[in-house]
Amino acid sequence: MPAPNRPNGPVHPKPYDIVQFPKTPPQKCPPIGHHQYFGDRLHGVLTLELTVGTGVHVSTGAIMMGSDVGENGIPLIKTMQQTGDKPSIPGSSIKGVVRSIYEAITNSTLGVVTSKWEYKNQIDKNRWPCNKKEQLCPASQVFGAIDWQGLISFRDARCTSSKFSTGFMPSLYRPRPDQRRAYFNPVARKFYYHAAKAVSGGDKGIPVQQISQKQVFETQLQFKNLTEAEFGTLLIALGQAPNYPFALKAGAGKPIGLGTLEVKVKQLTIPSSLQDRYSHYEDQSKILTDKELITFINTAIATSHKVKLVQVQQLQQLQAILDYPTTRSAPDGMY
Repeated sequence: MPAPNRPNGPVHPKPYDIVQFPKTPPQKCPPIGHHQYFGDRLHGVLTLELTVGTGVHVSTGAIMMGSDVGENGIPLIKTMQQTGDKPSIPGSSIKGVVRSIYEAITNSTLGVVTSKWEYKNQIDKNRWPCNKKEQLCPASQVFGAIDWQGLISFRDARCTSSKFSTGFMPSLYRPRPDQRRAYFNPVARKFYYHAAKAVSGGDKGIPVQQISQKQVFETQLQFKNLTEAEFGTLLIALGQAPNYPFALKAGAGKPIGLGTLEVKVKQLTIPSSLQDRYSHYEDQSKILTDKELITFINTAIATSHKVKLVQVQQLQQLQAILDYPTTRSAPDGMY
């Protein structure tokens, strides 16, 4: 097989690593359903704060004149989504990031696989996405699958500031499994490392709207009919486990260090009585914060380990990749 065309110069270490699939096939069963709220399950809203670690760019797919977005010195710029006058990250983007982690730390199928048969056929069919509502893996139960909406939803995350900064992203290239077979691993999931600092293309890079370091987004995660173990695993996937802390990686530029988001749970709102919730105007929900919230979170996380919904080996592999803060450097050249 011909080697890919590369410029002369050093080849940098890969900015990613893999989390192996569990050795046993996923257990699949029908979902709980949306027809009622079950009294022995958890329902409520998590309020989350996302702090930017290295800059974040979630593209709209549109390129605009710089003068149209207040950047008069830049001819063209890749834009990022905003809601009203606030920069924002789509809830669907956050959900996708968290789902990929939830899949990796539970014995679940892949959410998406390549449509190219030559690669898809190398993946164990037990890991192909769930396509029957009556047979869903643990991640599909919570996040959804074909003909199943799932049990959680994320609101768009809005930045507390109202201004974008301008970054210059180096040219990035598509994956080339046809030229480098080692890239394609049919028995594992790939995750990008965090970096202490993102690489910039300087004024020769691609201009992009981005949110700079230490800026904060706020969002909410609504959930219903989750078991305590599912809720605990969801919290682990958000980086909240005391023994396995990590940050999320979202948006474009992951190989060069962009996209780091640290998650903090600000509060948990739980309806005291589902009957009262929908039969009275007054909101009787219970709001957990501080020590009470931490206790609730740790109990749910302990339950997810107790019933072995979480695969400890996979969680350890993932935490080693997504650990943050870090002193790791992103590659500033071809890798």
